Amino acid sequence: MDALCGSGELGSKFWDSNLSVYTHNPDLTPCFQNSLLAWTPCVYLWATLPCYLLYLRRHHRGYIVISHLSRLKTAVGILLWCVSWADLFYSLHGLVHGRAPAPIFLVTPLVVGVTMLLAALVIQHERLQGVQSSGVLIIFWFLCVVCAIIPFCSKILSAVAKGKIVDPFRFATFCIYFTLALFAFILSCFREKPPLFSPKNVDSNPFPEADTGFFSRLTFWWFTKLAILGHRRPLEERDLWSLNKEDCSEVVVQRLLEAWKKQQKQAAWVAVASGKTVSSEDEELLGGRSRPREPSFLKALLVTFGPGFLVSSCFMLAQDLLSFVNPQLLSVLIRFISNPTAPNWWGFLVAGLMFMCSVMQTLFLHQANRYVFVMGLRLRTGIIGLIYRKALVISNSVRRESTVGEIVNLMSVDAQHFMNLTPFLNLLWSGPLHIILAIYFLWQNLGPSVLAGVAFLVLQIPLNAVVATKMHAFQAKQMKFKDSRIKLMSEILGGIKVLKLYAWEPNFLQQVEGIRQSELRLLRRAAYLHAISVFTWHCTPFLVTLITLGVYVSVDPNNVLDAEKAFVSVSLFNILKNPLNALPNLISGLTQTSVSLKRIQHFLSQDELDSQCVERKTITPGHAVIIENGTFTWAQNLSPTLHSLDIQVPKGALVAMVGPVGCGKSSLVSALLGEMEKLEGKVYVKGSVAYVPQQAWIQNGTLQENVLFGRTLDPSRYQRALEACALLPDLEVLPGRDKTEIGEKGINLSGGQRQRVSLARAVYSDADIFLLDDPLSAVDPHVAKHIFDQVIGPEGVLARKTRVLVTHSLSFLPQMDFIIVLADGQVSEVGTYSVLLQHSDSFANFIHNYAPGKGKEHPEEDSRTGLDNPGDEEVPLTEDTLSNHTDLMDNEPVTNEVQKQLKRQLSAVSSDGEGQGHSLPLKPLGPAEKVVQAAERKANGTLIEEEKVEVGKVKVNVFWDYTKAVGLSITLVICLLYVGQSAAAIGASIWLSAWTNEAMVDGRQNNTSHRLGVYAALGILQGMLVVLSSIMMAVGCARAARLLHQALLHNQMRSPQSFFDTTPSGRILNRFSKDVHVIDGVLRPTILMVLSSFSTCICTLVIIVISTPLFTVVILPLAAFYIFMQRFYVATSRQLKRLESVSRSPIYSHFSETVTGSSVIRAYDCIQDFEAISDAKVDNNLRSAYPSFFSNRWLGVRVEFVGNCVVLFAALFAVIGKSSLSPGMVGLSVSYALQVTFSLNLLIRMLSELESNIVAVERVKEYSKTKTEAPWVIEGSRPPAGWPTQGEVEFRNYSVRYRPGLDLVLKNLSLHVRSGEKVGIVGRTGAGKSSMTLCLFRILEASEGEIRVDGLNIADIGLHDLRSQLTIIPQEPILFSGTLRRNLDPFSNYSEEDLWHALKLSHLHTFVSSQPAGLDFQCSEGGENLSVGQRQLVCLARALLRKSRILILDEATAAVDLETDDLIQATIRTQFETCTVLTIAHRLNTVMDHTRVLVLDKGTVAEFDSPASLIAARGIFYGMARDTGLA
Repeated sequence: MDALCGSGELGSKFWDSNLSVYTHNPDLTPCFQNSLLAWTPCVYLWATLPCYLLYLRRHHRGYIVISHLSRLKTAVGILLWCVSWADLFYSLHGLVHGRAPAPIFLVTPLVVGVTMLLAALVIQHERLQGVQSSGVLIIFWFLCVVCAIIPFCSKILSAVAKGKIVDPFRFATFCIYFTLALFAFILSCFREKPPLFSPKNVDSNPFPEADTGFFSRLTFWWFTKLAILGHRRPLEERDLWSLNKEDCSEVVVQRLLEAWKKQQKQAAWVAVASGKTVSSEDEELLGGRSRPREPSFLKALLVTFGPGFLVSSCFMLAQDLLSFVNPQLLSVLIRFISNPTAPNWWGFLVAGLMFMCSVMQTLFLHQANRYVFVMGLRLRTGIIGLIYRKALVISNSVRRESTVGEIVNLMSVDAQHFMNLTPFLNLLWSGPLHIILAIYFLWQNLGPSVLAGVAFLVLQIPLNAVVATKMHAFQAKQMKFKDSRIKLMSEILGGIKVLKLYAWEPNFLQQVEGIRQSELRLLRRAAYLHAISVFTWHCTPFLVTLITLGVYVSVDPNNVLDAEKAFVSVSLFNILKNPLNALPNLISGLTQTSVSLKRIQHFLSQDELDSQCVERKTITPGHAVIIENGTFTWAQNLSPTLHSLDIQVPKGALVAMVGPVGCGKSSLVSALLGEMEKLEGKVYVKGSVAYVPQQAWIQNGTLQENVLFGRTLDPSRYQRALEACALLPDLEVLPGRDKTEIGEKGINLSGGQRQRVSLARAVYSDADIFLLDDPLSAVDPHVAKHIFDQVIGPEGVLARKTRVLVTHSLSFLPQMDFIIVLADGQVSEVGTYSVLLQHSDSFANFIHNYAPGKGKEHPEEDSRTGLDNPGDEEVPLTEDTLSNHTDLMDNEPVTNEVQKQLKRQLSAVSSDGEGQGHSLPLKPLGPAEKVVQAAERKANGTLIEEEKVEVGKVKVNVFWDYTKAVGLSITLVICLLYVGQSAAAIGASIWLSAWTNEAMVDGRQNNTSHRLGVYAALGILQGMLVVLSSIMMAVGCARAARLLHQALLHNQMRSPQSFFDTTPSGRILNRFSKDVHVIDGVLRPTILMVLSSFSTCICTLVIIVISTPLFTVVILPLAAFYIFMQRFYVATSRQLKRLESVSRSPIYSHFSETVTGSSVIRAYDCIQDFEAISDAKVDNNLRSAYPSFFSNRWLGVRVEFVGNCVVLFAALFAVIGKSSLSPGMVGLSVSYALQVTFSLNLLIRMLSELESNIVAVERVKEYSKTKTEAPWVIEGSRPPAGWPTQGEVEFRNYSVRYRPGLDLVLKNLSLHVRSGEKVGIVGRTGAGKSSMTLCLFRILEASEGEIRVDGLNIADIGLHDLRSQLTIIPQEPILFSGTLRRNLDPFSNYSEEDLWHALKLSHLHTFVSSQPAGLDFQCSEGGENLSVGQRQLVCLARALLRKSRILILDEATAAVDLETDDLIQATIRTQFETCTVLTIAHRLNTVMDHTRVLVLDKGTVAEFDSPASLIAARGIFYGMARDTGLA
């Protein structure tokens, strides 16, 4: 370098220590100024340019129209080029005229000039690429200004000192250069307008980051606007920004899906390749275990999200390297303090460099975190999207294994584990790098003694490995328990009405608490293990310091522990402490995530429905449906359900499918939809399909949305569909007409209305083929006739379509083109109605037995007049009404919606009929009217209330509630332990400082062993106190988790039915899954981190104040700024967390709903529409999640600035007070200041995290304090043993309403039912029939009046004393997963003989005895592996076991065929002969033999007498009987 500078005019040396270092007025040589300082910005630009140009090429955002700003920037760049080359030409001119300048004066202007020209070109290239603010150029101009400041000052000082300017031309050009560079830097800070066609032009509230300037992005200043808004008022959803396109679910999920499909293809290819190489003999030798390799989900994740991780790793690397600069600067500072003759500017320079280094660390760290957190959110988004898409296409055998609760857990908990791990991922390489660098610098400082500390560190690895393995095992077990608990809770919510009617809550409460106990046991063990981890990471840095320093002073008496060695070592050990601190979180995160990875990978690798099972493109001309030799099963491990089917359905035909319960009618429909597994044969279905399942699947949305089902609105077609399906009268009574919101599972519609909405959906779809699975069973005869005439029949709107109708309604059969009769999974007969009657086979015999008025003689006449004569409706009435019934094989799992009323049969309710004959206006539907009328509180017909979002600060009583749950004494002990720990830490530090200042005698320290012993004692005491506090915290938090879950569970079990009717199951399940998970596993480590970082901050401040008392001057302003930022931030962060929490529930509710209706979604080919809906709900959640994460980054930069100021002032005051401070005190003060930044940031983040996570306690407490039912048992008012002995029921002036403020549904009801009477209860829809049963069980409480049973007022006794003594066979048969024995007798009150006797009487004996497990036959979730008819028989068996004096039948035989119905009616007559029986009847033939019949009309007693007397009186009952052909 001297060769470039030393010769010629104005030559100088490159470096002169006397001029630059050892002086009170430092300066740099002209050579240094003109070479290194001038070249630095140029080298930077040329080095970064290739990568930057490549980046711009891949991220083209559209061009920006040239503006005044762009012109000005370019002009300044060109002027700088001109100025530089003016210098160059001046030097050349001198050379020509014999004044040879030093070569540097030719090289530098040339290099700088070319670089400035390049910068001007880059400005224009960026404009064409749509760059609004260039970070690369801002840094370039900044470097130009910084590198020009020193020469600028030097030239001015030199001119002042000499009294003249030595080289006026170069002085002038440099001043112009400096001014232009400064101007260019200022201009570069302003951003350009958005590019043409950018998203900002169409989005009203775009994500601001992309359009902000470089410094704004660097410091997250763009977030400030939202922070101010959040501080002024609670944020709302409308305040949130839209997502960037690359963060949207649609984009993220698609990328991950492509990577996953690639992995699946590779795995399939490997399986095929290995299949060729492994012979059958080898396979036999290997034990037949050659399972195909599952595709790697981890690889798919790495391919998709790896690049974002690499960017964050680059920033993290820069931060890691900078973190080792400050200990070296501390070493220089201590040497400066120790040297009385050192110039003062050394100290100020070191303080300034420390501050600059800390600021750079902050900026790099938060940019790294920004990328890593965005990657975490995208990870979660991608995983949720993949699980949702997979759940829509899993096969039925997989569907039986994976319940909705388990899959929701994959979405909520497992996906979250991935996101929680991402912040710690960089530690995988950053941790080892920290350790290697720290050891290197420690070796420089302390020599080989550092190996003792390293050996101790190595010994920690096996201990941590053991702890990690144990925690992994606990985690896996805990997830299994969590799954079981959520699955059971899901079932409880689905069957809550049945639990209440049977008084079975205690049994299920006990089951949940049993699982919870196991879960908590594991939780406690994991917490104790965590305490060991806490001990190791808290004590390891100290013990390493202790051992290293101990060995250092022990091995050689001449080794003196001075301030530099001690505190530089402490600083390095503190750096070492950070990766070790995070190690438990990394281990815990890795163990949790590896479990989650396996679970998700296993689920995604499961079998899917075979899309090629049904051939949809080719078919024999003239046909719509063909099955050739078809054999189908529900799962490969089950025997076939349908055998050897050969069916052909001509295009446009109307075909009926009939047969007894369990013959496979619904299965055949499912086979046509491709829902079953095809073992052999071929299925052809040509054209689009519309499907109406037995149990209508209704979405939570408006009635119109349910009918349109994602299609665009065609008003005339929509009107026709509503009219044909008899829905227009219903719209008149719905509060928002067709805009009325329908609750989850259609709870505010009756069963018949739900079925007609489902049918209207099919009609509106205008498909080619209609598969109608018994849609007429859920409606009254008049409505059934209307629907058949207007929709299904030869004159209906679907007349020219192909219709396959499953039905039991014999009266409609004559109008069919032909009939398929099924028996035992095979086609027994096919033909027209008249042909089948002439065959004299089972069908003809069945018709003769159950339709005596019809015979072979007049089949044609019958087919012609089958629907004209009301008398002909006698038979359909015996079968069709508000039943929910499914006809499946005995062993057949149901896969349509049918089955899955599973998650929650929300209705308290749909048990009233449909009977809106055209003579009567339709009333709000009895059981559902509670919700319909409740809906009137909102004019637009909204039913489900928006989930409440708390606003403002988390109330102090939430913290108080949690503190009480932990235990006041435990909390106090924890606080005292942390005070003790802080005192021990301060004592140890001050002791070390005193040790380093100890006077030396003969070049050595004499009290080494004493000093070392006290230091060790204080450090170990600190570690023991930390472990104790961690163990106490584990005990307290486990106690809190138990108590809070217990309170939530007990309250939910005691909540009234109305609560479940208006609260989506997803919302309740979210409390039991996500919020309980937070209370179990997140709050404890968060509280530990808050206490730990708080104690560190306090220790640091105390030590700095003791060391440099002058520091107290800046404590107040810094503390004020810190508290202000904390308050400012927490208001915004808290509300964002709440919004995120509330927007999470709809994701799971929609998912639950989707899985339940998956077969309908597939049938209508709406999979993509539902994926888009799910993506939209996830995106809505992300709109609050992204700002929530950026708020942490925004805060981190500002809070760490406070920490950096602490470093600056600690160093500055040490320099200022140099004369009065010992090196030991300065070392102590600054080494602690260096770690305060991390602690201050951690404290505020953890406080915010605590406040955000304590919201889980708030949400759980909210549902732990909802209004409950009356007590289950009232000890002072229990009924006598054996009550009721007579079975008398009396209503006295009884009135009831569904909710305060609504109309009465039963008005002044007074009637007396005598002991042993059989009373039928009939009435039109909305008359209040089902309300009476709800009142008897006190599901509804009286508004006035009373009900007496055997003279005892039922309102005076506990609910369980009442409900356990009444028996009901409900309309909707709900079973729970577990054994059949548990479903019949959960309390084990009955003997084996009693159970078998009940099964025999309920006609289930044959089926159960044929099962290998017998009474221990496993019922799947919701009883899916039994047909609905069989489930109804199980409910009958329950009633036979109880055999109480009062029996209520709510359409108990709706879901069984006519023959079984007769048998059941006979059983009820004989077995309940002495009991009082109340039968709610939609079919009058079931009550014609009753003692008396009660006719209700508009909630009042209209008629009450024997059937014969009522018919003779020719009143309402007579009219109903006449309509059904019974009079």
